[in-house]
Amino acid sequence: MASSYERGSRRALLPRSVRKNWDLYLLILPVVVYFLLIKYLPMYGIQIAFKDFSAAKGIWGSDWVGFKHFIRFFNNYQFWTLIRNTIGISLYQIAVAFPIPILFALLVNEVQSKWFKKSVQSITFMPHFLSTVVLVGMLMAFLSPSTGLVNNIIKLFGGDPVYFMTEPGMFKSIYVFSDIWQNMGFASVLYIAVLAGIDKSLYEAAMIDGATKLQRLIHIAIPSLIPTAIIMLIFQFGSMMDIGFEKIYLMQNDLNYSASTVISTYVYEIGLLGSQFSFSAAVGLFNSVINFILIILVNSAAKRISGTSLW
Repeated sequence: MASSYERGSRRALLPRSVRKNWDLYLLILPVVVYFLLIKYLPMYGIQIAFKDFSAAKGIWGSDWVGFKHFIRFFNNYQFWTLIRNTIGISLYQIAVAFPIPILFALLVNEVQSKWFKKSVQSITFMPHFLSTVVLVGMLMAFLSPSTGLVNNIIKLFGGDPVYFMTEPGMFKSIYVFSDIWQNMGFASVLYIAVLAGIDKSLYEAAMIDGATKLQRLIHIAIPSLIPTAIIMLIFQFGSMMDIGFEKIYLMQNDLNYSASTVISTYVYEIGLLGSQFSFSAAVGLFNSVINFILIILVNSAAKRISGTSLW
């Protein structure tokens, strides 16, 4: 049996904070294990972007080719189309879809009736739980040129049916506005929680000073949301190149391909369907590096301008 001196020595090896809060460290352990196994361990496979990967030879046995696959991607005739579509859709989404949940949260916060407020929140929250396949199926049904509700209304007023899903110029708008409909309620939950946490005495003091609803909104509610909005904006820019694959791929067809092909769908077509694993890994790594640079730059800019940042 170990002596009391030996047990004390082992305890001394652990930092005091760990000994004192061991239960909290135990609670966070599954999360740490998850990130190590799911997020960090797969980074081992990044090296295939610099090799001609062969399943028979394995990762270590495959031939090293350096930046061959990156150069091939940069010289690809689709390179600028992919970059333009990916960044274009992302910026469109940030410019249009990002402010909507904030505005919605501000409007909901002004509603006095608790029953009406909860009803509106529930109705707008539900579409978030629709699968991407169901959502795209609904889009195709509503926008169908022959039986779709939208085109039936257009024909009712004497117009010609519009082929929404095959028009390259309409693809970005359909993607962004359907995303707003699906995720507006869910994205607003965080902002509603921030507004609910504002000290009521601030509103009472403003009302005593004669501030109108608009003035209370501008000088109390909006400034309280700005730090949270900045953090969420940094995350948005940090995933700019990772525009959703599933929804775009399901909405994609031969007629809108010029506007709907993005880096994520290109990696799928080349890597999985074309079995060019090293090339697709190089494209994916390029994507991740750009996202990393963007989040560093945007975080630095936000810290310098507003004082709010991730780190």
